[in-house]
Amino acid sequence: MSHPPSSQAPATQALPISRFPVPELKDLPEDIRARILAVQEKSGFVPNVFLVLAHRPDEFRAFFAYHDALMDKKGALSKAEREMIVVATSNANQCQYCVVAHGAILRIRAKNPLLADQVAVNYRKADITPRQKAMLDFAMKVSTQAHAVGDADFDSLRGHGFDMDDVWDIAGIAAFFGLSNRMANVTSMRPNDEFYTLGR
Repeated sequence: MSHPPSSQAPATQALPISRFPVPELKDLPEDIRARILAVQEKSGFVPNVFLVLAHRPDEFRAFFAYHDALMDKKGALSKAEREMIVVATSNANQCQYCVVAHGAILRIRAKNPLLADQVAVNYRKADITPRQKAMLDFAMKVSTQAHAVGDADFDSLRGHGFDMDDVWDIAGIAAFFGLSNRMANVTSMRPNDEFYTLGR
């Protein structure tokens, strides 16, 4: 039995990806257009975050410079662990875009199709190490109760082998994606359909 047209979900590709104007690629400054085209070449599509944030070119540059400094740096945190922080804290902030997009990246980085869903729903029950759980406990505190962070949190992290640079990295990622989560929610940023199947 077919449903009347009004009860059918719209084609997702036709839905807006932002409440704000989304610029055309051809109208963007050369450096931003080049970055977006490089991402498209690598992934096969343009993640909507790039198009939505390109509405403000100067802020786009600052956002992705900070993003890259946190997420691409060398350190004791693996790339998968950095994505775990994003997924867990983005769930706490109810950011659909970041949970879906970074969940896809986590599946690829961890080479584990289950882990991202586990971390997104309840990292405390996920198949992760005690060290990773301590990392996420701290990231969540930074994300939702930064005012309550104290020496005991640092002692706990040191007990799991994290040094002060690692603690800064965990805090920086959680704090930066707090900004990202809030802007994604305010703009009503829509996850690309492609993210849902990546790494599965």
